[in-house]
Amino acid sequence: MTISLSDYETGARYDGDYAAALAALDERLERLQAAHIVHAQRSVIMVEGWDAAGKGGIIRRLTASLDPRYFEVWPIGAPTDEEKARHFLWRFWKRLPGKREISIFDRSWYGRVLVERVEGFATEAEWRKAYDEINEFEAQLTGSATHLVKLFVHVTQEEQDKRFADRLDHPWKRWKTGAEDYRNRAKRADYLAAMDDMFALTHTRWAPWKVIDGNNKKAARIAALTHIVETLEAAVPMTPPERDPAVVKLAAKAFGYKPMNGF
Repeated sequence: MTISLSDYETGARYDGDYAAALAALDERLERLQAAHIVHAQRSVIMVEGWDAAGKGGIIRRLTASLDPRYFEVWPIGAPTDEEKARHFLWRFWKRLPGKREISIFDRSWYGRVLVERVEGFATEAEWRKAYDEINEFEAQLTGSATHLVKLFVHVTQEEQDKRFADRLDHPWKRWKTGAEDYRNRAKRADYLAAMDDMFALTHTRWAPWKVIDGNNKKAARIAALTHIVETLEAAVPMTPPERDPAVVKLAAKAFGYKPMNGF
């Protein structure tokens, strides 16, 4: 399937009760995390997209009701000298989840074929080779029972510019924008070309992309969380644990506990 970002630019508002939809998704996410813990599952949720596309808002909503002991958010920036001295995937292998854990990546290994390609931080030979390396990396993940969700949050240039302006106008959001945003903005055509190649070469059967129209923040959050929930509910055993008979006896002795029917 060909992915065209121009198909994700309507900015349609969420047609429903936003608060109610979020509450329902929060409940499903809590159960998903419990299923990861009970059934010793592990998942990677990767969020890519334009600057100011709303990645952070999606991640905040995703993690709002999760137990922090069993997930980690990894904000990915420029590699350190130590990381540059090794294969570009090394720093991502170190951050993969163990059993019962969820790792959330705010940007990812796709930097190799996006910013490193466009800005000249990787040679052409390096970024061209990276498509196969990424596909093999993701095949190893999914082949070793790590569930993988890949999101790309898209916004138009007009909407991105509005958000840059909002950040500059808001005293406590100015830290979120800097010169790098405008360096990237000036090369939007180059980034679009790199994204076209990325989707064409890494939208695989075992690790498909999901593009989110980020031009309306509320609709984007609902769409992103719904995709994450539906994908992982289909992959993770969603059966709750049985009561431990020994614990039931202890509770009965301690305070007269009696199991409720149907639970």
